[in-house]
Amino acid sequence: MKDSSPTPRGRGAAGNPANRFEAIQLERDEDWNPAEDPAPGTRFFRDASQTIINYNDSPDIGFDASINPYRGCEHGCIYCYARPTHEYLGFSAGLDFESRIMVKENAPELLRAELSSRKWKPQVIALSGVTDCYQPVERKLQLTRRCLEVLAEYRNPVGIVTKNHLVTRDIDVLTQLAAHQAVAVFVSITTLDSELASKLEPRASLPAHRLEAIRKLAEAGIPTGVMTAPVIPAINDHEVPRLIAAAVEAGAQFAGYVTLRLPFGLGPLFEDWLTRHFPDRREKVLGRLKSIRAGKVNDPRFGSRMRGEGIFADQIEALFATACRKAGIAGRRPEISAAAFRVPSSTTENRQSLFPFG
Repeated sequence: MKDSSPTPRGRGAAGNPANRFEAIQLERDEDWNPAEDPAPGTRFFRDASQTIINYNDSPDIGFDASINPYRGCEHGCIYCYARPTHEYLGFSAGLDFESRIMVKENAPELLRAELSSRKWKPQVIALSGVTDCYQPVERKLQLTRRCLEVLAEYRNPVGIVTKNHLVTRDIDVLTQLAAHQAVAVFVSITTLDSELASKLEPRASLPAHRLEAIRKLAEAGIPTGVMTAPVIPAINDHEVPRLIAAAVEAGAQFAGYVTLRLPFGLGPLFEDWLTRHFPDRREKVLGRLKSIRAGKVNDPRFGSRMRGEGIFADQIEALFATACRKAGIAGRRPEISAAAFRVPSSTTENRQSLFPFG
């Protein structure tokens, strides 16, 4: 379904395209009046997951384990590759993804249990491997903070990616992890243009606030970098040099990038977004993207899906590399170690009591 209705205020998607797993879908009729039937407000649901650490074996991703306290994300980023995952829950990748949020209320307790298990192999855990762990509701629920407190207690290393200034709230816990070389934070900045950001990422922190987050984290001695993702041809690719320069000036020590990818139903959603916001550039953007993605808007092959291939992919990579070199951070990577991992003594005693026969 291609939704021609205007974008609801504060949302990235304009509607709910069909769920690829559902045989029945509901659509508004032609005389729908958005004043009488506005876009839905955000609703939160309990997630009854019994485990919290997820594992992946993708060679394109720099971590094997991750935790996500939330499923769905109110930031509403139109380009978010996680949108199609909401379809596994019976929701749509459109407005449902940003307005129907699953909350893992027992995430900290599950994390403690899994870190205490004899099966746990100390390693870096990614926070926000799928959805942003610092989305707006985190201010109230503090699930991410409580998970970080558990990680700090065990000294288990963690890598964080977020586009919310709220991460600075937890500097006190992050510094505890930094003392054991057990943390790195990437602040995601897609553009320095606040007007473009409001269209791309309607409920995320403004670019200036994200730069301020980098500054505060770096000043606190927390290894901090910038993630310039996604790079969108003919939309924000030209900003990469200025963006990296601004982030490094704020204190970023390393940088990363990912070229836009549009898996499953995300393609039609993004195409509709282009039609609504950049109709004059729509065909150029899609043409460039298809040249990068083997003639399609998405290429899931390992080794290609994060970078793309072809002349435009090479240009983006060269632009990023040159920007990092000029900013003085070429080749820098966060150094995170699991060497300080421990199971707290009280937890060890409790664990031993559970396994009296060793």
